Amino acid sequence: MTVQESVKPTTTVRGDLDMKLEVVVIPVSDVDRAKSFYTGLGWRLDADVLGKDGFRVVQVTPPGSPCSVIFGSKITSAQPGSAQGLHLIVSDIEMAHAALASRGAEMSGVFHDAGGVFHHRGTEDRLPGPHPSRASYGSFASFSDPDGNGWIF
Repeated sequence: MTVQESVKPTTTVRGDLDMKLEVVVIPVSDVDRAKSFYTGLGWRLDADVLGKDGFRVVQVTPPGSPCSVIFGSKITSAQPGSAQGLHLIVSDIEMAHAALASRGAEMSGVFHDAGGVFHHRGTEDRLPGPHPSRASYGSFASFSDPDGNGWIF
């Protein structure tokens, strides 16, 4: 028997291990401003809890999402605005763009990547408008919260 044969995994790669992303922490400089921004976008307010010595945690959830966003005071050492590339998935890019813009988000235009696969960081290789084939994960738009945390959908 080899060493590999004697080691039995406690779980298999498929089926036995179920993981779900539940919370993403984003750094903000003004908790009330962030709370107003995200709830103004129509995100559900799940919690606003004060703790000792200025600790505060606010949890909001985008409509239809199983994953929530948490921000507050004394919950992360990350710099406000440093969370980038946060992705929201929508079924209709133009409808979502219009809805978020009408609720106060300063939106980029709808765009697609010149390579047609995903999007590059920043504005590199962005072409205006939705992807011509309207393929899943082919069209994007972006916005930032008041601190500069960056969202793509």
